[in-house]
Amino acid sequence: MGQVVIIGGNECMECRYRKICKEYGFRSKIYAKTAGGFQGKIGTPELVIFFTGAVSHKMVQNAMGQIQTDRTQIVRSRSAGACALRSILDEYRGKAV
Repeated sequence: MGQVVIIGGNECMECRYRKICKEYGFRSKIYAKTAGGFQGKIGTPELVIFFTGAVSHKMVQNAMGQIQTDRTQIVRSRSAGACALRSILDEYRGKAV
C-alpha cells in the first residue's frame, strides 16, 4: 500500500479524500490548511497532490522543500473535488501499472 499526501483542498472534504484514497489502496496524509506541525511530516510518499485553488503559496513552498522529487510524483490540480482526486488517482494508477 502506497502513500498519498494531499496539500490544500477543502477541510470539509478531508474524510472523503481519505475514503477515496483508501478505495484506491493508498494510505493518506491530508493537510488542508497550514498547521503548526506541518514541517517535517510529509515523509517519502509515492504521490503528492497540490489542490492549488485552495492552498497558500507559502504552504506549497514549505511542502516542496520537504519532497524528494526523484522518488515522488507531484501533481497539481486547480479543482479540489472528489472527481478531481479520483481522476488523478486513476491516471497515477495507470502509469504505475
